Amino acid sequence: MTWTATERYRLEPAPGGLGLVQDLLNTVAAGAPARPDLLADVTGAQGWADAAGTAWAAATGRPAPHMVLDAEGVDELRAFREGLHDVAARAGRGEDAAPPPSPERSAAVALRLGEDGVVRLEPRGTGRRHLVALVLAELYEGQRADTARRLKTCRNPLCRVAFYDRSRNNSGVWHDVKTCGNAANLRAYRARQRER
Repeated sequence: MTWTATERYRLEPAPGGLGLVQDLLNTVAAGAPARPDLLADVTGAQGWADAAGTAWAAATGRPAPHMVLDAEGVDELRAFREGLHDVAARAGRGEDAAPPPSPERSAAVALRLGEDGVVRLEPRGTGRRHLVALVLAELYEGQRADTARRLKTCRNPLCRVAFYDRSRNNSGVWHDVKTCGNAANLRAYRARQRER
């Protein structure tokens, strides 16, 4: 299973279907040197969506969704990603999370009783709407399992990478302490030195 957006930052993915939420967040242009935005155009977005659907299926043991994206859907998916990023950033700082400031604040889902006796949320819609429903369903499941609070974005203001905090006390703030953490600590140290 490969979460292509998350793998390019050399991060371990979030567990299960929550990896899809992390991978969507990591489609953004970030890092040093900056990786390209995987949702910059329809071709790139479709390639990411296909790979993410396959990775989601492997992580959850459910059939891979087929989602066809168009230009309008990609624009709206980027807006949804930005709202989701803002929510993750606020949650990572321990602030109240506001709803995403995009038109996508809800999605159609159905409840389905599986042959294994487990009730699951089943995303509805096509294209971008199906993808948003899938992401929100996985975020909901992560909240119910109390794992979603470990999905954070790097506190370095120059970095937007989403990571899954595996620290014992959920205190991680940098996607990579060596690059983002050291740079931020050095900036803070130099600022204190200038004040003296």
